[in-house]
Amino acid sequence: MKTLLDKNQLNITLQRLAHQLVENHLNFQDTAIIGIQPRGIWLSDRIAGMVKAITGQQQVDYGKLDITFHRDDVHQHDIHIPAPTDISFSIEGRNVVLVDDVLHTGRTIRAAMDALLAYGRPKNVELMVLIDRRFSRELPIQPDYVGQTVDTIITQKIKVYWAEKDEKDEVVLIDQ
Repeated sequence: MKTLLDKNQLNITLQRLAHQLVENHLNFQDTAIIGIQPRGIWLSDRIAGMVKAITGQQQVDYGKLDITFHRDDVHQHDIHIPAPTDISFSIEGRNVVLVDDVLHTGRTIRAAMDALLAYGRPKNVELMVLIDRRFSRELPIQPDYVGQTVDTIITQKIKVYWAEKDEKDEVVLIDQ
């Protein structure tokens, strides 16, 4: 196991990502942040909070999207327990920033875009990921905001730990 980001490095990376969002979207009147369930919400919770702090705005549209039944492998698993989707605003004609922790094959993002269309037709969709495993992509999906790019082989796994869920902040590379 190798540590890719410790607590301090993770915080610096999150601050950079939040500042990049603010730089590109300024006041967020036409932009919404949407975290992908289940693990993307830990990143999106933090990013949304940081954006509010940086901009001084109390209201930044922020939602959580469940993709369970939009996945192409939904029938390959025995347990289907969807997480609640919480999008209490319109995405019609707006900029949407999808947020997930690790971009691997691209299939999760494809499912998220399918699920997102049930809530309207956004003007633009951007993708923010904490970790981009760029050489393992199966679909032509590329992130707009990247915390760190990691070149891995198929037997390696990236694990993101969040203090809110895992009692520590850390990103590790695991050899299996």
